[in-house]
Amino acid sequence: MDEASIMDSLSDNKGNVVDLSNIHKTDKYPKEQTVTQANYIHANDDEDDSSVMITFDTYSMSNFVLFLTFVASISGFMFGYDTGYISTALISMKKDLSNKELTYGDKELITSATSLGALITALFAGTAADLYGRKNTIMFSNLLFLAGAILQVCSHTIWQMIIGRFVMGFGVGIGSLISPLFISEIAPKNVRGRLTVINSLWLTGGQLIAYAIGAGIQHVNNSWRIMVGLSMVPAVIQFSMFFKLPDTPRYYCMKNDTESARKVLKKSYVNATDEIIDLKIKNLIELNNSIHGKTVWHKIFNTVKELHSVPSNFRALVIACALQGIQQFTGWNALMYFSGTIFESVGIKNSAAVSIIIAGTNFIFTSVAFIVIDKVGRRLILLIGLPCMALFLTICAIAFHYIDLKFEGNDIIAGNGGFSAPGIIVIISMIGFAASYAVGIGTVPWQQSELFPQNVRGVGTSFSTATNWAGSLVISSCFLTMLKSISPPGTFALFAALSVVSLVFVYFCYPELSNLELEEVQLVLTDGFKIKQSQELAKQRKSEHIKQKKLLQMMEFNNTQLDQIDTGLLEESSESASISKKLIEKKKNNNSQLTTADDEYRSQQQALGNNTNNISVGNGERSEEHVGSSEYRVSTYQGETILSDTEDD
Repeated sequence: MDEASIMDSLSDNKGNVVDLSNIHKTDKYPKEQTVTQANYIHANDDEDDSSVMITFDTYSMSNFVLFLTFVASISGFMFGYDTGYISTALISMKKDLSNKELTYGDKELITSATSLGALITALFAGTAADLYGRKNTIMFSNLLFLAGAILQVCSHTIWQMIIGRFVMGFGVGIGSLISPLFISEIAPKNVRGRLTVINSLWLTGGQLIAYAIGAGIQHVNNSWRIMVGLSMVPAVIQFSMFFKLPDTPRYYCMKNDTESARKVLKKSYVNATDEIIDLKIKNLIELNNSIHGKTVWHKIFNTVKELHSVPSNFRALVIACALQGIQQFTGWNALMYFSGTIFESVGIKNSAAVSIIIAGTNFIFTSVAFIVIDKVGRRLILLIGLPCMALFLTICAIAFHYIDLKFEGNDIIAGNGGFSAPGIIVIISMIGFAASYAVGIGTVPWQQSELFPQNVRGVGTSFSTATNWAGSLVISSCFLTMLKSISPPGTFALFAALSVVSLVFVYFCYPELSNLELEEVQLVLTDGFKIKQSQELAKQRKSEHIKQKKLLQMMEFNNTQLDQIDTGLLEESSESASISKKLIEKKKNNNSQLTTADDEYRSQQQALGNNTNNISVGNGERSEEHVGSSEYRVSTYQGETILSDTEDD
């Protein structure tokens, strides 16, 4: 399917065809701008919103962006560490709280308290980030996390522990939302997926470290207090580092602090010119003015209204909330919170060691997701991961059927008295489940910010993250009860069934969003979910990005070096190869030959019904020609010929 066909399939909510033919064009060029690799502008690389914006080429991204991503992702580590240590802590507590053994109800209350706190703050964290800043909101989450940890360390009763977990949940809920949002606003479009996955890598790394520490000190008195105390370290580190770091350019533009925004952009994109930075800031300010309302709270109300009343926004909300719900209701956090209990039930004496294997698998396959998410696409890895999850959960349910489990007081005991072949199958199934989860539904939901345009992004991500914590609350508060009420086979069969239902939803309702501009995302979602069209468009944009990188490499060479270019790099089709050779030869000719060649190409494109666009650029003129069905566009700027790409692979 070519781009014209894709465009024919994308219509607005009034039934009119949405034309994306000009999506890569802009008349917002800086005066006297020289076209070089250092400041090559892609008007089609919209990284922040649904309008056409000036953005920066990925080649000019500095290490400062990676450093900010690193610091923000510490929130993910704290989130993961919390889910990891509580599993071991529930086993090692014994009679340390209220001088009694913990019941199923006690364990569920202690575990779910964090989810409840996170759910409450997740509802308001996005709004707080708009009012007080992304950085300040994350730093506030550090203080709440520290307060919760201190309360837990000092706990001597069950209810003191529950309150401490509840307060810590406030911090975890804020961090889990704002950290991916912060990263998405500083990351270039083409690497946004991978940079956001770094937060997930820190999350899984936190789980792994928590299990490792738990295994190492499980025989130490009050080991759980040590584990809780260690959770304060990353919170202190993140708070201290963020203290002298800036916020995102978008937030500064929201507050009309253009000077601070300019400083961040210059440090983030060291080769960008002042003119480009000024245009970026202007675009961001214009976007902020699009949010109407006399007061801050009036704007918030209008934002919530627009989130639900605009069809594309509402579909984005449905997708984001559904994916976050799927992440919880397929049983992953049940495994994280209660892995010790699960593995002890099948006769494993050192359940912490097995939990480390599960967490390690999660970390490794999250790393795989980091590598492939922008290359393979969000939709495909979900369609691979979810059926695998359903398969392994089904095998686990069957294996549990052959394990004679007895519920004695607050414990689950293997009736055969020890480890068995079905127990081995349970562990193997859990490892497979962890791998399938990590590579797909464990990472993709946190890409949720790309679904929403800038004016509803904060509120939209708040609602979807709240859905995640609501699911976590349900699972953590009733999982052990489910094991006892409907049996372990029934519980895991239910998770398998929900995985199948989730697969159906993804297949019919989740379009491919990789490599798409947010403008294109909104158009895809305007009149339905447009699965096929989004796939074709994503494929085309990926092809264009690859070719743009080739173009930038070509621009590094002078006229002499052009003779040494391997023309085979451009020989992707007979037509494109022919055009490429002509362009190389044209570069070697004098001005009169260049004019002749331009006339030849212009005649060719006119014969094929294509358009020529002339854009005024400062004191010069930029002309763009679409040459037949070629994948290349010939642009002439101030006497220089530039080759760019138009055709899908």
